[in-house]
Amino acid sequence: MSTTGLRTRARSGPAALRGPVRVLLHQHRRALWAACALLALGIAFVVGLRIWVATSPERCADGDTTRCGDSTYLPTYARTATETYLADGGTALLVLAGLIGVFVAGPLIARELESGTFRFVWAQSVSPAQWLAARIALPAALVTAGTTVLVLVYRWGLSGVQGNANAYGLGWSENGVFPALGPTAVAYALLAVAVGALCAVLVRRTILAMSLTALVLGTVMLGFGKRRYELWPSARRLGRGAWPDNAWNIESGMLTPSGKEIYWQDCWDAGRIDLEDPSSCLRNQGGVTEFSDYHPASHFWPLQLVETGILLVLAAAAVALAFRLLRRHHG
Repeated sequence: MSTTGLRTRARSGPAALRGPVRVLLHQHRRALWAACALLALGIAFVVGLRIWVATSPERCADGDTTRCGDSTYLPTYARTATETYLADGGTALLVLAGLIGVFVAGPLIARELESGTFRFVWAQSVSPAQWLAARIALPAALVTAGTTVLVLVYRWGLSGVQGNANAYGLGWSENGVFPALGPTAVAYALLAVAVGALCAVLVRRTILAMSLTALVLGTVMLGFGKRRYELWPSARRLGRGAWPDNAWNIESGMLTPSGKEIYWQDCWDAGRIDLEDPSSCLRNQGGVTEFSDYHPASHFWPLQLVETGILLVLAAAAVALAFRLLRRHHG
């Protein structure tokens, strides 16, 4: 007898998901407890770093232990260690999103499709769409709440050391920092859930689905890290002058009289930089006016929101495709 013949009429509406969600929570309670423990550990780690810096013997607001305002800067080990750890906060959240996607793809969905245990659930007034919806909605709700908490805690921890002009790698535009400063982190986590579900329904093999999810997410994360500066029009400064505070330098070079752009990077790549007269390489190619393209600090939220929007659109498309594939295979 087919699964369709065994299945009674499925209930509709949000109430129909309560049963599958309760079953999921029971089946994966150990993973849920592990996730809660990981969340608590992350919060405790950032709080501990903030307290460590606050209680260290610093003499100046920037963390200097020598005379304030002079040319010598010597921070405490607590500050340098905290800056090093927090400089990779965004990377840590991206890795966490990848682990979420791998879990959704493997243990949560693909394993049941591979073993055939989904048939028992579908035979108990639960439609295939409801079965998949529960496996997407539950982790999506949990990762949204958990990631939001981690972003808020990270921003709080970063505020204790980010004001230091001597800190390295803590600028808002750094790849290791930017994803953890706003809704982009939540969007990556939701994309991970969606991609995990799609890969699981597509290949229906646990290990293969987990591997494919990791590959897709890694490609997306690497792509945005490389091309993030293109998500919003940059500003241009002509001539020499002081950089705006906390700006993200994109590219610089010289303009020819016709407006053609000649980049410093091209001279470096070609090995044509004269250390005694560095700009001679640009002038020899007709450069007359220096320019610099950059993102001021005011571009942070436009960049965050555009990247978040793209990720959410990709997540929605992945979810829609996952349901379409499921209907094609199981009606």
